[in-house]
Amino acid sequence: MLSATSPVQDVQGAAPRRALLAGATGLVGRELLRLLAADSRYAEVHVLARRPLTDQPVVRKMSVEIGPLAGASSVPAADDVYLALGTTIRAAGSQEAFRRVDLDLVVHLARLARIAGATRLAVVSALGADPASRVFYNRVKGEMEAAVQTLGYRSVVIARPSLLSGDRATLEQKPRPGERAALALLAPLGQWLPSVWRPVPARAVARAMIESLRKPAPGSTLLDSRALGQFDL
Repeated sequence: MLSATSPVQDVQGAAPRRALLAGATGLVGRELLRLLAADSRYAEVHVLARRPLTDQPVVRKMSVEIGPLAGASSVPAADDVYLALGTTIRAAGSQEAFRRVDLDLVVHLARLARIAGATRLAVVSALGADPASRVFYNRVKGEMEAAVQTLGYRSVVIARPSLLSGDRATLEQKPRPGERAALALLAPLGQWLPSVWRPVPARAVARAMIESLRKPAPGSTLLDSRALGQFDL
């Protein structure tokens, strides 16, 4: 079980919806937390984290639960679920360790949230996700997408960004030299690249996920970099 470190309190006048967020210490998750904390449509924001949030203020409507997420047997009840979990094979240390985070953990938490009553799910995937791909990374992402769509959610929003841009320096994450090199290479080519390949700011991905769950279409909605980029306001 996860242990709560702060109480949940309703916000006066807020819409009676509850959000559940996992992955708040990552690039997209940090933006999701900031936006959800300020969104009056949510009276409660439950955050699942493996470590304390060192650079995020805990507002009154927020509860932060610290613990080993893979071992969780239940999660707080919520209406809308936001999953921004993810690592790299390099950071995880092996393909199997990567799979445990980007597939197993994502599906595990999505399943627990659905059991607890959630009906809407937004999850971060990646460009090229395909369960039949020969590329291991893309195959794992594709398997994750396929799995969460079988859990019985009324609406599932899947964000498929290409490269993510944003300030990773303050995230206490392991360096991602390949990502930095790719961003540096693509930056001067931005306007000539097909929109689906352009780097997307993490804040745009977060905003797209939240707005897509505001009035969600039934079934599954896929948001590629072209669609996500429209939320870079």
